[in-house]
Amino acid sequence: MGTINSYKDLIVWQRGMDLAVACYEITKDFPREEAYGLTSQIRRAAASVPANIAEGHGRDGTGNYVQHLKIAQGSLKELETHLILSARVGLLDAVKADVVLMKSDEIGRMLRALIRNLQDGKK
Repeated sequence: MGTINSYKDLIVWQRGMDLAVACYEITKDFPREEAYGLTSQIRRAAASVPANIAEGHGRDGTGNYVQHLKIAQGSLKELETHLILSARVGLLDAVKADVVLMKSDEIGRMLRALIRNLQDGKK
């Protein structure tokens, strides 16, 4: 494992960015009337994941960092809900939804592990 000099070095942040890009891609074909609905909600929740990881990394103290990682987890669950809803109402192909949901699940596991390690004092 390499040295972490920046939040950009964190694999969980990198995967979060990949997830956000994937969410922008899959919502490009959503109907125009969803621009302020699910399209916006999915994109905002997806962008919030790496943004909160980065913000937490830049804060003083482990407690603040962990708090922002937990916010990222919440955004991830919000995103998953919007993706599932989009598939259920026919805005998103179920296969595409599953691919993005698998990425989300992986990031969730990574966030839980990072939080656990930080709370145990292992940076």
